[in-house]
Amino acid sequence: MRAHLGDQLIVESPATGATRRDGEIVGLHHADGTPPYDVHWSDTDEVTLVFPGPDAHIRPLHHERAAAAREPRQDTGDVTTVSRAAPPQEAANPGDIGRRVALERRRQGLSREETAGRARMSPDYLAYLEERPADPTLATLVRLADALGTTVAALRGGGIDLPPGQGYALLHAELRDLTPAECHMLLSTHGVGRVSVSTPDGRPAVVPVNYDVVDDAIVFRTAPESVAAAAAEREVAFEVDHVDEALSQGWSVLAVGPASVVTDPDTVRRLTRQAHTTPWAGGGREMWVSIRPTSLTGRRIGPAERQTP
Repeated sequence: MRAHLGDQLIVESPATGATRRDGEIVGLHHADGTPPYDVHWSDTDEVTLVFPGPDAHIRPLHHERAAAAREPRQDTGDVTTVSRAAPPQEAANPGDIGRRVALERRRQGLSREETAGRARMSPDYLAYLEERPADPTLATLVRLADALGTTVAALRGGGIDLPPGQGYALLHAELRDLTPAECHMLLSTHGVGRVSVSTPDGRPAVVPVNYDVVDDAIVFRTAPESVAAAAAEREVAFEVDHVDEALSQGWSVLAVGPASVVTDPDTVRRLTRQAHTTPWAGGGREMWVSIRPTSLTGRRIGPAERQTP
């Protein structure tokens, strides 16, 4: 019997062949996939060490994906062994769930080992989820969501078309002003923010843009004929925020200052070369706009600090 991470272990009744119990293999103890296995049982939501008997068999739900995730093998003659030293030949190709898990884990500063420990699963299986297309069970997603302080719907991307902030407010919330240093830190180096402009016809507009922070200036790329291009040579407002749905807390930073078009060829080349991302909107967006904040303010909402008696 051989298995891969993510396969299902089925235990059947010897008399009827009906499934008595099933679980997901979340840990391997031998590189060649032979028993024993760490199995996450669907009926008890527990992970146990299993030495499968004659009434058990493997259902390779992720056989093709797991095959792609296997490490390079070395032929030693009669026996084929796995080389732990050789790196994988194929680049990681995570699925949507894996990307969201990895992003949330990094955002919270957690290692794979810490996250796997919280979720009661093998670090190897967490690595598989983050690096390869996978379809984890609901029980696995529940444990991961609990470990990361988020929801199963968020890991599945179920709220992608919903505006943030639909959760319940904190029972004892506190809204406080951020210091300039905190605002600078949260503005960080790049991301997605919103620029408020007045369009040529005099109407106000708020446009999301991919931005970077270079030399204390907020810079973004756009097309000369776009709405965002109307920010050039005007006083504008630029806002960045983050909402944590699971904890009903978040922050926002507002920068106000003059915007101008970057015309120096050397500066344009440097910005293009050092840009963290290309504009998500695509197309020809080679016009760089720079905002130099004269005012930087922010607020954070979170649980109120308890007063010590």
